[in-house]
Amino acid sequence: MDRTPRVELEKAFDAALAQVQLLIAARMKTVDGSSAVPQLEALANELRRERANALERGTVDREWIQKTVRSVVEWVPDTKLTLIAALGRIVRAKPPA
Repeated sequence: MDRTPRVELEKAFDAALAQVQLLIAARMKTVDGSSAVPQLEALANELRRERANALERGTVDREWIQKTVRSVVEWVPDTKLTLIAALGRIVRAKPPA
């Protein structure tokens, strides 16, 4: 894998993980008002696992990112779209075909 796409992939995952950590620290609430911390902790674990897999493969699992974005959109409030944007950066960081 070319170094530039790998670096971009690493940066994208790191940015998403940083965003998740900020939201955990802020004790974010879901769209229904309940604590989002359990979902955020699960998302952080998934991001760490997929980061390792993506760096090994050289690409993001398309099915995983689609499933993840759909899931997050269901519970993240409209005021916290930076999390969705961080996930979008992962999609855009994929190496060119």
